[in-house]
Amino acid sequence: MSLFRSSNMRSGDYLEGMLSDYVGGKAKLRVQKSGSARVVTVLTCLQFTFAVYATLLLYFMSPSIDLRAKPDFSWATRIAHQWKQYIVTPHVVSHYQEANSLIAAEIHPISPSQVCEHEKIDFVQKKSNDAVMIKLKRELYQEVLDFQSKTVGTETLAELMAMKSRWDLHGSNIPKITVILNHFKRKTLCAQLDSLLHQTIPFHHVWVLSFGSPNEHSLKRIVDSYNNSRISFISSSYDFKYYGRFQMALQTEADLVYILDDDMIPGTKMLQILSHVAGTEKYKNSVLGSIGRILPFRQKDFTFPSYRKFRSKEAGLYLPDPAYDITINRIVQVDFLSSSWFLSAELVKTLFTETPFTFMTGEDLHLSYQLQKYRDAGSFVLPVDPKDKESWGDSEHRLAYVSETTVIFKGTVQVRDDQWWKALSTGYVTQWAAMHPQKIDALFYAHSIEEVKALTPLLVKFRSTFGKKAYLVISGGNFCPCEDAAAAMSWPKAACKERRFKIFDLGIGALSGLSKSEVPVLQAVYASMKGLIKIHNPSVVITVADIDSNVKKALKMASEASVNGSKLVLLPRPSVSKVLWMADLRSTVLPNWDKMRISVNIITQNRAHSLTRLLNSLRNAYYVGDEIPISFNMDSKVDEATLKLVNSFDWPHGPKILRRRIIQGGLIRAVSESWYPTSDDDFGLLLEDDIEVSPYYYLWIKYALLAYHYDPQISLPELLAISLYTPRLVEVVKERPKWNATEFFKHIHPNTPYLHQLPCSWGAVFFPKHWREFYVYMNMRFTEDAKQNPVQIPKSRTNGWQASWKKFLIDMMYLRGYVSLYPNFPNQQSFSTNHMEPGAHISAKDNVVKHDKTDFKVPLLKQDFKTLLPNGKLPPASKLPSLNLFNQAVSLKGLKAAGAKLRQDVLECNPTEVVAANQETGLPSHCAKF
Repeated sequence: MSLFRSSNMRSGDYLEGMLSDYVGGKAKLRVQKSGSARVVTVLTCLQFTFAVYATLLLYFMSPSIDLRAKPDFSWATRIAHQWKQYIVTPHVVSHYQEANSLIAAEIHPISPSQVCEHEKIDFVQKKSNDAVMIKLKRELYQEVLDFQSKTVGTETLAELMAMKSRWDLHGSNIPKITVILNHFKRKTLCAQLDSLLHQTIPFHHVWVLSFGSPNEHSLKRIVDSYNNSRISFISSSYDFKYYGRFQMALQTEADLVYILDDDMIPGTKMLQILSHVAGTEKYKNSVLGSIGRILPFRQKDFTFPSYRKFRSKEAGLYLPDPAYDITINRIVQVDFLSSSWFLSAELVKTLFTETPFTFMTGEDLHLSYQLQKYRDAGSFVLPVDPKDKESWGDSEHRLAYVSETTVIFKGTVQVRDDQWWKALSTGYVTQWAAMHPQKIDALFYAHSIEEVKALTPLLVKFRSTFGKKAYLVISGGNFCPCEDAAAAMSWPKAACKERRFKIFDLGIGALSGLSKSEVPVLQAVYASMKGLIKIHNPSVVITVADIDSNVKKALKMASEASVNGSKLVLLPRPSVSKVLWMADLRSTVLPNWDKMRISVNIITQNRAHSLTRLLNSLRNAYYVGDEIPISFNMDSKVDEATLKLVNSFDWPHGPKILRRRIIQGGLIRAVSESWYPTSDDDFGLLLEDDIEVSPYYYLWIKYALLAYHYDPQISLPELLAISLYTPRLVEVVKERPKWNATEFFKHIHPNTPYLHQLPCSWGAVFFPKHWREFYVYMNMRFTEDAKQNPVQIPKSRTNGWQASWKKFLIDMMYLRGYVSLYPNFPNQQSFSTNHMEPGAHISAKDNVVKHDKTDFKVPLLKQDFKTLLPNGKLPPASKLPSLNLFNQAVSLKGLKAAGAKLRQDVLECNPTEVVAANQETGLPSHCAKF
């Protein structure tokens, strides 16, 4: 690469001109056009001068001589520096030739009029006579304008120029602008330079680039003919293609860069207009231009067409488009700019954040894609004043319109189609995506093939469920090749190529290259996923819990950046196939996936063996990546073995809390004081130490909470708790008859869950609002003497229970019509069971009731319960059957009516009212009709 700058010398020999510059001499040659003798004399003097210079240069360029240490010969030092670059360049011979040509040029000075060539434009602007296409294109353009006017705003040129700008174009605060002109064969350089020299504000520098051009010599002569120190010529025999000009732009020290194709001849007001707009607060982080494209829109078959598809509205727009009489009267945001780019020098480097799809074409799209992805910068086509051609960025649009090589070369069209689809697949929010935001259920992210395989069951379930949409995002490159991922999903390899939303290959493995740093991966995953989430608005982003920590951070940041609340779900690999019920939840439920906080609260004292069994069952259960605090609540008489066990127990799912009473409180206090909610999303699972849980217990709780409590379309305020256990007896009547839920509900569905007016003390999750209410109620009604309790439920043996927290909860549920959700599976398999070991009630001296273990100990559910549910999923809340305290089928309204009829609550209400409590404090507030 070599650089030439045109001389300021009026005339004379190139070498003598250099000498006069550095030494201060003003020698001039007096050349007579007809005197050959004088020419010989001049040449002889030049030879002598050159001999002197050569001697000096050879001495001062010796490796042993430090040029900076010779202040007495500063002029010689400058000459040596000047000539050293010519000696070391590979273009040695050509420079001597250039020197000779410059000598001739000094003798015979040239002007632009002698060397300039002009492009012939002997054709009429193409116009379409296709009425259908004219209608389609204009309609689409108007849709774009209408959308943008409501979102980003679409100002006219006058409105833009009236906006406040940091650049005072009429004062001293004029920006430094480097203009880069890239030339190959077209004969427009003189027209461009003439326009730039007559701009209403001056440029700082103009760099004329000639990379691999067959016209390098003529282009250089044109630059020299302008004899302007601000205009430089930079050439190379190697063709750096379309990215070379942007690589050169990295070297500028200017504030702004204006890069022009050789088909763009700007009006004389363009630098002023562009600078002013670029200085506004709204458009300072933008790239501005005069021609742009809006990429294709999705078709009815959910595929995207080529951007060159004929007679297709969905193929996008070329703006402005004289063929369809589309002019730009208001600023319009486009997907990428063509032919000219005006932006801050700081933004140029963003082009090279990712390796381009190809260096052969597509630098225009890659620039806009990278600027949006990594700098949140938009691309805008400026409006024009149709009456003032000097405000146009392409004063001769016929050149730009006819020069689109993509019209000619079919292979280039395919490459550019692949490029823009790759951009859209990796998070580029096109105008179509902005105008038509999608709403899907889930994005699955896999960083490796093994992660694809782990996520496959749940992804397949989502995609096969009616009304659900879910796509797969892979890291790509050497991390997770797309074709391998498609094979793991049993998809055809063509899925990686078709322009249809299904699998998104981020190409992260290719981006990071040989880097050992985590930064490129984290940055690329975050930027791509942020864009994809913005485009598709997934309810959840699902990945495996043990994914790379840096990728996890990137996914977390991208999810949190979502304005629509997409939630990141980190699933342990063993649990993925166990939560297929996720696909049965409504899209409005999924964002609440991690909203609840379920804590495990264990009541224990002196049954270390039983506690060990419970803890093992808890540890071996399936979880879904939630934080689950665990607390141990011990009475004052706790034994040493239990203390050692709880101290040594390791709980990987959340914090461990130990509580020990100073004064023995008994079971009623131990249970009721074991947990108190910290928020409306805090749920407490209460377990005595002789309980054992199923591996599926947590999944049952999670599913039921999401389906019946966190679904915005479900209202079930009567639901107070979720039971893990299915009872085998009617507990509250004196005879305690056996009862089988499967048999009872066989006319509905033998395995339907049901609502029951009975709380469960052998494994249940209690709701925060109701638990606060229960605390207040028990405080108001607690008495050691059961006979003094004012609540007497007809025919209930609970009336005689003493020192039982459950008795008070039963009373409150009966009076106010509250219910618990119970599971119901074959053989009364449950998510918890009671081993009926001696304690405060079982086998107690004062307990006259005999307990048969077979009536209480139920088998634990060891298989995935989803397949056992009606239609393979939890039924709608409206379809749940409800039972009263005595296992009789009664509607929820009927339950409230029975409680209101008793009129024994803490507030005196009418028979058509029940007590309502303040949800924050639990205090009774008023009587509410039901």
